[in-house]
Amino acid sequence: MAHMVFCTKYKAEMEGLDEPPFDSDFGQKIYKNVSQKAWGEWVERQKMLLNEYRLQPWTREAQEFLVEQMNEFFFGSGGELPKEYVAPTH
Repeated sequence: MAHMVFCTKYKAEMEGLDEPPFDSDFGQKIYKNVSQKAWGEWVERQKMLLNEYRLQPWTREAQEFLVEQMNEFFFGSGGELPKEYVAPTH
């Protein structure tokens, strides 16, 4: 049976992640409150942030920035896009 959660992003009961994304309290919070659909959207947002800000994901600064953005994306106002970002048109 699928792991079901009340998704904080969609405010609905949805299928959750198969396992926590991180071995931490924050990873557990995501596991208990974020749907697979919302997580997939975060992965795309993270790629965009990495590219727009030219982040090197192995650096502590980039990791801290991404965790802040992830927290805002799931549990805050949704996070803001970079000022220079232009959404692809296709």
